[in-house]
Amino acid sequence: MQARRAKIDEISVLLATVPPGEVPVAVAFLSGELRQRQIGVGYAALGDLLRSADPPAEPSLTLAGTDAAFEAIGAVTGQGAQSERRRLLGALLGRATDSERSFLIRLLAGDLGQGALAGIMTEAIARAAGVPADLVRRAHQLGGSLPEVAQAALGGPGGPDADRALAALRSFTLRVGRPLRPMLAAAAANMGAALQRISPAAVEWKIDGIRIQVHKNDGEVTVFTRTLDDITARVPEIADAVLGIGAAAAVLDGEAVALFPDGRPRPFQVTSGRAASHDGGGQQRADLPLTPFFFDLLHLDGTDLIDTPGSERHALLTRILPAGLVIPRIVTADPATAGEFFSNAVARGHEGVVVKSLDGGYAAGRRGSEWIKVKPRHTLDLVVLAAEWGHGRRRGRLSNLHLGARDPATGGLVMLGKTFKGLTDEMLAWQTTRLLELADPPEAPGEPGDSQRRIVRVRPELVAEIAFDGVQASSRYPGGVALRFARVLRYRPDKTAAEADTIDSVRAVWGQGLAAGDRAGQGGSAGDQGVTGESGS
Repeated sequence: MQARRAKIDEISVLLATVPPGEVPVAVAFLSGELRQRQIGVGYAALGDLLRSADPPAEPSLTLAGTDAAFEAIGAVTGQGAQSERRRLLGALLGRATDSERSFLIRLLAGDLGQGALAGIMTEAIARAAGVPADLVRRAHQLGGSLPEVAQAALGGPGGPDADRALAALRSFTLRVGRPLRPMLAAAAANMGAALQRISPAAVEWKIDGIRIQVHKNDGEVTVFTRTLDDITARVPEIADAVLGIGAAAAVLDGEAVALFPDGRPRPFQVTSGRAASHDGGGQQRADLPLTPFFFDLLHLDGTDLIDTPGSERHALLTRILPAGLVIPRIVTADPATAGEFFSNAVARGHEGVVVKSLDGGYAAGRRGSEWIKVKPRHTLDLVVLAAEWGHGRRRGRLSNLHLGARDPATGGLVMLGKTFKGLTDEMLAWQTTRLLELADPPEAPGEPGDSQRRIVRVRPELVAEIAFDGVQASSRYPGGVALRFARVLRYRPDKTAAEADTIDSVRAVWGQGLAAGDRAGQGGSAGDQGVTGESGS
């Protein structure tokens, strides 16, 4: 916590000195992001550009100028676009000092590694502006973009001013057509544990689909993903389903899933592939239509509802939507009734259930205690930190994965061990290609030779859903815990590393004693059993 406070102090002092017009750029860069998200230059090209010329001795780049250069690079299209983007980026790097080049390359590669994630940056903005952090956090939840919120708090003429910042931050409200970050659920080992924390509670199916947020404003409907991307053109059937609901203006939260004819969900990869397809209005829509199921209502006809109790939001939801668009749900305090509902959801092919408070508001962008997910197996979303070249039938493939959880205190990642279990041949082929794209430093494909490393470190961007039997103490790994008998269920391209589970979640599972003997009798190097190594692969 001391390191976290020190980081917040340093960032807040820096932000207070940034020229007002450059505040959004500074916040984006410090957070390891481009305001343009992508500029169309691949990671492999960066190494060549670095070697293009000797760096100048004196700095000349500005935040605004660098951001404008990225904007110009990303805007290049047409024939020869890749070559022109590389030329423009090379010109920018040619004006950068050695330290500036290092920063820009890591920024472009998504490997800045400063730990200035949203939580720390929110606190730093608040401290620099002299306003409560909760106000900055709420504006971020409703506004979506932290650079935009920072501009409101710090970007006025003359620099930071607390009264002006308070007024600007309070102007952020839920706006129909502008997505807000979705509320997330904590996890519990079983229904009994969930109901000990929330009772009575609403219990809803947890569908294995893609999270959607749908905004309706009169005759216009917009569909956003959990990462706030607009996919309306790809999923016209969802827009059509919402167009005729009983409200002129509404913001709905839910899931979309591809179903078999009998109503069971198709595999997640089918749903995510359909949502990613740009053939939404053609054959894909006919062959694999997506069905929306909504479970929350955040705005209705001019009234924001995020602070309204969950039971009231759901009552309004059922009033404006046909029953077929509302996710199945019961309200109960009885563990047996909840358990039966859970078993029925799983029997129908769904992931499990979400247990929800009847009184809680909608904590946009946060993993609050008012929603608790329960699955029939223990799973975590973890970040791939590295991979090892396989041998035997996996020779030439990246196989054994090194897995890590987020550490919210430092902004870094904590390794929990390794696994090669659960990987099909198709997954091995895909992950080898993807991990080589993320390799840092770059790695050539093929079998490891004299110039290749057995362990390939990668930029921490790829998230995998990992099933495991329990958590146990481990002296091998820095977090002090390891997963027992971990196996890969699937990759989660819909999630960023910032949305992966935390080391606190892992320790909570350990503390609950989900597997017999997790905390006793395992010996000092329990990590040997915790996650499987490469032997036998």
